[in-house]
Amino acid sequence: MTEEKNYTQPMLKENALEGKVIVVTGGGTGLGKAMSKYFSELGAKVAIASRKLEVLEKTAGEISIESGNEVLPVQCDVSNYANVEKMKSAVIEKFGKIDVLVNNAAGNFISPTERLSNRAFDIIVNIVLKGGYNCSLSFGKYWIESKRSGTVLNIVTTYAWTGSAYVVPSAVSKAGMLALTRSLAVEWAKYGIRFNAIAPGPFPTKGAWERLLPGDLVEKFDFRKKVPLRRVGEHQELANLAAYLVSDYSAYINGEVVTIDGGEWLQGAGQFNLLEMIPQQMWDQIEKAVRNANKKNNAKQ
Repeated sequence: MTEEKNYTQPMLKENALEGKVIVVTGGGTGLGKAMSKYFSELGAKVAIASRKLEVLEKTAGEISIESGNEVLPVQCDVSNYANVEKMKSAVIEKFGKIDVLVNNAAGNFISPTERLSNRAFDIIVNIVLKGGYNCSLSFGKYWIESKRSGTVLNIVTTYAWTGSAYVVPSAVSKAGMLALTRSLAVEWAKYGIRFNAIAPGPFPTKGAWERLLPGDLVEKFDFRKKVPLRRVGEHQELANLAAYLVSDYSAYINGEVVTIDGGEWLQGAGQFNLLEMIPQQMWDQIEKAVRNANKKNNAKQ
């Protein structure tokens, strides 16, 4: 008998996001697409934004067919503030308002830092950090000036607070987004604007992981071995969490960062966690050696 995986099922009740207008940057592929699809299935009017209009149009069509709700594709380079303002205006013109912003647009390189050019740093920082604060500032000004409440959800990563070698531009950018989340959660709460973040662990997306770990590297660096639950995340799991955090059900959650990684970062953080690699039979030998050492110490006292 196969165990039913309830975590792959939708979580919120039908029409839980009805009446909301949600903008998702980087919404054409990967986790952005998964979140956008679920938001639309829950009744939201969704706009997806990125630089690749063809990809956006394809995704918007697919989601609309499945959910029965219109999805608006808007071409936008989030690193360009004028582009962001134009995208915001297009969404308001189409749907009449904006309630939620999901800063999901991202990029990454896996490389020794000394091999990177300053241009490589610029590319990642401009998409993730500059894009994140461009959208947050533009949408925040709109909500404050129009006296509307708003919700921002930032997609960060667990190494936003620990840092990580070999992905330094991303770590720098995500750490900045983490600071932005916590700072504006306090400053803009008086305007009815909430900021929260999700820090995902491994959630494989075909395109992104192939670019980061080409060829057989994906098999050599099996992320399931780094996760205590011994599996990677399902996209619906993250979509469920995202939907909750942008919904009215989470109205008292503000300035929070929710980790969803199966315990991965904690396993890496614990000083003795590498002992997980010791075979079970070897623990008998270790225990015997420890007892013998204790007996010797007691005899000397």
